[in-house]
Amino acid sequence: MAPYYGPDEPQSTVQLERFFLAGDVACGVGYGIQLVLFYSCAIYLWNRRKQSRKALFLLAYITLLLSVSTIFLIVQARTVQLMYVDNRNYPGGPWPFFLATQNWAVNTIFDACLFTLTFLCDTLMLWRCWVIWTSAGKLIASLVSAIPALTLLASFIMGTFWTLESSQPGLSFYSKLPLAFGTSYYSISLGVNIVMTFLITGRLLVYRKQILDTLPAEHAKGYVSLLTIVVESAAIYSVCVFLFLITYSVNNPANQVLLFISCAAQQITSYMIIYRLVDGRAWRKDTLFAFSTQKGSPEKYQKDVVNHLSTFHAASVGFALSEAGNETATSMGTDIHDSYGEEYNPSQETAA
Repeated sequence: MAPYYGPDEPQSTVQLERFFLAGDVACGVGYGIQLVLFYSCAIYLWNRRKQSRKALFLLAYITLLLSVSTIFLIVQARTVQLMYVDNRNYPGGPWPFFLATQNWAVNTIFDACLFTLTFLCDTLMLWRCWVIWTSAGKLIASLVSAIPALTLLASFIMGTFWTLESSQPGLSFYSKLPLAFGTSYYSISLGVNIVMTFLITGRLLVYRKQILDTLPAEHAKGYVSLLTIVVESAAIYSVCVFLFLITYSVNNPANQVLLFISCAAQQITSYMIIYRLVDGRAWRKDTLFAFSTQKGSPEKYQKDVVNHLSTFHAASVGFALSEAGNETATSMGTDIHDSYGEEYNPSQETAA
């Protein structure tokens, strides 16, 4: 029989340490995906900086998001080093060391970064919800967004308490009081994301049906596909954080992996939304307004919506593209000519 070289720790503790390492790997993979998306968005936004101040605002936003995420990755790697290398002989093993050092600066920064990332991404989702509902009028959009906004404020307060309590000497994420705050915080955060997911999804599904009844699928698929709705509503993150909340509330070790997966999923979703904005494929308040206020015969409605889509790709949230917009409109105008047998002049739309 081969000798045993494993740790002299309870199996439950060993399981926690395994999942903690797996979470660290998930954190690195998620960060790599974010780097690719950040580069794509940053290049696009930098090229549009002279055409719109919103481009600079979004560039500052994703730079802040990546900066906090980078600090988060660094302190996570440092935590793993402290646990498994520098203090490997701590009484009880790496996990007891982690729980006993929650008030160290590296762990406090970790908690603060996690909270900040969640709040930044939730704020972006609130803004998207307001934009998508603005087609029904700013008053209705404000009323619809009021409940998520108040809930987001409540999650900010609860998250602050959770971060402060988790970093107290002798306490951790899994101590009784921080666990109660953490469960409440993620419950509220999950609640606000589910509400916004349903609000955005419901709104887009209504317009999806309306547009698909009017337009050929090849012209509308980039704006009303199910994938578009999933991205715009951040449904992926809602599913991930739901799974994390369940495992965290029952103290299942799988929450270590799901925490990093849900955090990465939220940031990746934010980058994908911004990429669709800068690429001109995200839904805007004037896009929905144009679809909902068309007048006249069905033939005119169909032509107007197609014409709008042909120029919509060349603009995103106030970006006034020139050469790129003309090239895109011309290209899509050719497709429209082939589909409907009549010439479409994109310059007429621009002049209008």
